[in-house]
Amino acid sequence: MDIQRAPYHNTAKLCINSNPLKSSVLHFCTWCITKHCPVVLLCESSLPVLQLRDESGRLSVCSKLCYAIGGAPYQITGSALGFFLQIYLLDVAQLDTFYASIILFVGRAWDAVTDPTVGFLVSRSRWTRCGRMMPWILISTPFAVLTYFLIWYVPSVEQWKVLWYLIFYCLFQSLQTCFHVPYSALTMFISMDQKERDSATAYRMTAEVLGSVVGTAIQGQIVGGAITPCLPGNLEVLDNGNTTLLGSDVNISHISLDETKQAYLIASAVICVIYVLCAAVLFLGVREQEECGRLKTEPMSFFEGMRMVMGYGPYVKLVMGFLFTSLAFMLLEGNFALFISYTMGFRNDFQNILLVIMLSGTLSIPFWQWFLTRFGKKTAVYIGITWAVPFMILIVCIESSLIVAYVVSVAAGVSVAAAFLLPWSMLPDVVDDFKVKNPDSSGHEAIFYSFYVFFTKFASGISLGISTLSLDFAGYVTRGCSQPDAVNLTLKVLVSAAPVVLIFLGLLIFKTYPIDEERRQGNRKLLQAMRDSNQDSDTESTELGSVV
Repeated sequence: MDIQRAPYHNTAKLCINSNPLKSSVLHFCTWCITKHCPVVLLCESSLPVLQLRDESGRLSVCSKLCYAIGGAPYQITGSALGFFLQIYLLDVAQLDTFYASIILFVGRAWDAVTDPTVGFLVSRSRWTRCGRMMPWILISTPFAVLTYFLIWYVPSVEQWKVLWYLIFYCLFQSLQTCFHVPYSALTMFISMDQKERDSATAYRMTAEVLGSVVGTAIQGQIVGGAITPCLPGNLEVLDNGNTTLLGSDVNISHISLDETKQAYLIASAVICVIYVLCAAVLFLGVREQEECGRLKTEPMSFFEGMRMVMGYGPYVKLVMGFLFTSLAFMLLEGNFALFISYTMGFRNDFQNILLVIMLSGTLSIPFWQWFLTRFGKKTAVYIGITWAVPFMILIVCIESSLIVAYVVSVAAGVSVAAAFLLPWSMLPDVVDDFKVKNPDSSGHEAIFYSFYVFFTKFASGISLGISTLSLDFAGYVTRGCSQPDAVNLTLKVLVSAAPVVLIFLGLLIFKTYPIDEERRQGNRKLLQAMRDSNQDSDTESTELGSVV
């Protein structure tokens, strides 16, 4: 490739040094860019630079793909922990049920608390040569990988097990937050154009749904044989808690505990490698833009930032609406496997049904991206979120049928894709609206995103608590091959009645959401005018700096 010079403000910088990890991924990025992007290699401050945008300022396909790949680690590790951590703590680490519940609850609570904190710290970060968000991602990645691997290691000292898992689970959640919150806010800095941000968000959602599939598939394929089978026997005996006596007479598994431990370590190592590769591709393939014309202001305090975002009406309505709809789908997803296994009686098929949901969601995201562009985002919310409601009602009103279960899974995946895509597509609109109303404010993007992530994880914690308590009160039998009628009725409520009510409550809140297509387009024009008015002075300052 020819090395050329180009002005700094017309290029997309790519920080590359002699780091072996970056060099190993550079070949992939170079090949990808040469296939899809106009490439110009530059030298600015003795660093190589890649131009990842065409002359019109639009993001290239390569840049969108690299940005999307950066979102996969969060979903890969999240799906692996969500499906397998509880089983691992009980059956492999052999912790008491009470201590396992403490670890899971404290980890979720700590994870939720760290989001606003990290968002506040990111908002106060200074701009560096590689941007403001990217250093957080780079520094947190190796430590997050290490703590994730140690979660799946069983310490030899019995007395330290509870403390071991509690510390490393909370540490991983904190480091994952240091990766995910800046990555989420990065949406506002990869492009100043709303359409380009929406398009990049669609790429990202597709990659994240695929990440969920990959995480579930890797963990399931490697440790699937290590999952303890159900305990057959008298339900009354099991339900009264006398499982020790029954377990002593049943040959539970032919797989040794050491083999099971090794399988979990291998699976975690594979996921760690994927995590590092995805972070490297994100760093090498995406350039963070510093917004032109932004006024420098004094950094705000944490409580000022919280008061700012929670006092902004459109943001509160958006977050509350998606809080209810997210809670609905989390209840459905969290209990659908149990519903399929026990209420419908398809214990050997639930993995395939979950995979159908994820694949359906992945394939539906491009459709919803086209739909929201063609008909507007609020229309996409109403149609996309309510699409699964008839199927939720259908599955609990008919006799058990495997075909119906797969049909409902496909329909649920379509709605899950809409619920997954739309919040991240609409959040930039709220941030833009806030910029128009508060032109003197700066550095607030990470706060908006972190509080949304906080409320999403808060909804996840609520759904986990409601599900666990409801099933416990109904008499759920741990590792039982079948469940009492009260448990089956509870599962029907958790996957049908409760989600339907929550969806309609969320849609009622969306009726008051004020940012429609007309207002969104108006904000886009106003922001473009604000940038254009400051472009000349920014260009003169850049050229003067180059001369000096």
